[in-house]
Formats: sequence, C-alpha cells, structure tokens
Amino acid sequence: MLTESLYIDWNNSFEVLDKAHEAGLFVLIIGPKGTGKTTLAREFAARKGAKLESINFSLRTRESHLVGSKTLDSGAIGFEHGILVRSMKEGSMLYLDELNAAEADVLLRLDEALDDRRQIVLKEAGGELIEAAKEWFVTATINPLSHVGTKELPPQLLSRFPVRIKLDYPPEETELQIVKKYVSGSHEKEILQGIKLANILRQAAAVEELYYSPSLRETIAFGKVLNAGMKPRQAADIVFANIYAQWGSVEYQKVNDVITSMLGN
Repeated sequence: MLTESLYIDWNNSFEVLDKAHEAGLFVLIIGPKGTGKTTLAREFAARKGAKLESINFSLRTRESHLVGSKTLDSGAIGFEHGILVRSMKEGSMLYLDELNAAEADVLLRLDEALDDRRQIVLKEAGGELIEAAKEWFVTATINPLSHVGTKELPPQLLSRFPVRIKLDYPPEETELQIVKKYVSGSHEKEILQGIKLANILRQAAAVEELYYSPSLRETIAFGKVLNAGMKPRQAADIVFANIYAQWGSVEYQKVNDVITSMLGN
C-alpha cells in the first residue's frame, strides 16, 4: 500500500530526476542542510521501486567503506564488498550524502567508478574488475562551502554529475504545507510565524550576521511542540533561540530580540 509522500515537490525536482535517470546521467543536489535533499532522494527511489544504498560522508569515511575490506573466517581470507561496489553490481540507486565532506583519497576512488566506463578495479582484492549494472544510478548532495567541514570538490568529480538541482528553503506557504504533514493540530497562524522567524534567521546567516541557519527540521519541531501544548514564545525560545547561546550572549541576544519583536515577551 502506498503511503502519502512527505516531500512536496515545489521546484519540479522529480521531473529533473526522472529525465536524468532516463538519460543515465548522475545528479548533484546542492543546498543548505535541512532543505529536504535526503527526503527527495529517498522518495525518488521509492517512486522507481528501486533499492537505495546510502552513505553519509565525513572525515571518518574511509575507502574501505566504499570498496570493501578483507575478512578472515575460519582461517580463510576473503573480501567483503563495500557500499559502492555492492551498488554497482546490483544496479541499485546510490545516494552520496554530503559528498563535499569526504577526504581526497575517498573522492579519488569515487571518481574512478563514476566516469563514463562505470567501472572500478579493486586493488584490495587482487585486481578484481567491477563493472556497474546498466541500471546503476547515483545522486549526491553537497552543502554550501560556508558549512563547517565542507570543501571544494575537484572539477573532474563535479563533471561526473552533469545534472544539478539547486534546492533551497521553500516559499513560506509551501513550508507551511510541509510542516502540516507532520503536525495534526490546528496552529496554522503560529506555525507560519515560526516559519517567518526561521526565514529571518536564515537570511541573517546567509550574510554572516548569525552563525546558524534554522532548517526545515526546526520549523517542523516548532509545530510539534505547539501541538504538544507549548506556547509560541516558549517554543520559539527552545527551538530557535537557545542554540545560539553556544556562540555567546551577544549572538543569543540578537536572536532573542528578533523573537521578542515578533512574538512578545
């Protein structure tokens, strides 16, 4: 039985993904955290009835996570394939999350697999040649370079993803509809105030007046705590304001002043 989609396709991303999938072109989704990039990838795979393999990149991601590693079982040495190799062989969809947080050696192995030949040589497994199944499809996401831990991707790797989707925060009315998918109560006016507040903070973060930009997760959380009976001002403090205290009282007070101007004391 099909379940209701949690993703509202406000910028026709599914159409772009469909065309790229049909053409056999890999897709790069670019945008700040919490804009629905992962939900988009998951729901596209579900629409296609495809298995989705995913990996989130960080400084701790190693080549072995992608290609595999040697195993020892009852004295016999074997080799267990990693997520990249499994996906290539099975022809599943591969989702590379926060690709621009990966280390250079990891990106190098990916680059080998993503070129037009769609194959990789496993030097770790005696030179085994892995060729991707015809239906293999890859989507990747990157965060803006202003985000901590991100780095500029090499041009040759960027060229492996010739279809690019820019995914930003949706219009306020669309974000309201997204939040309402997670919230059963009738707090539309208050939720819209929270969204307007989030957008003010996002705009300030975009020009580096603040250190942090609230995501869709925060506006959804704001709606949920309202639904649980919390007053709007208190909800705004715990969801939006308090996180800024980690950067000091001046940063926190800036946000507190914005909330007071919108919601009162």
